[in-house]
Amino acid sequence: MTSNDGAGAHDEAFRHLNEVRAEALKHARLARQLAGERRDIVRGLIREGFSQADIARQMGVTRQAVQKMLAL
Repeated sequence: MTSNDGAGAHDEAFRHLNEVRAEALKHARLARQLAGERRDIVRGLIREGFSQADIARQMGVTRQAVQKMLAL
């Protein structure tokens, strides 16, 4: 089947594919924005004297996960 064979019969599938792609891109942008906000909050807590270990305990993650948040 070539790229145009039966395309009309699959218009709905292609429309849905493009909707899903657009939604995924929107979520990826939001995830990047939220990761930046999280990083800023963690940096602020560190400036206020909390250690990475303190922050990790409060978040329920490892200290290494906090380090990764700061690196991104």
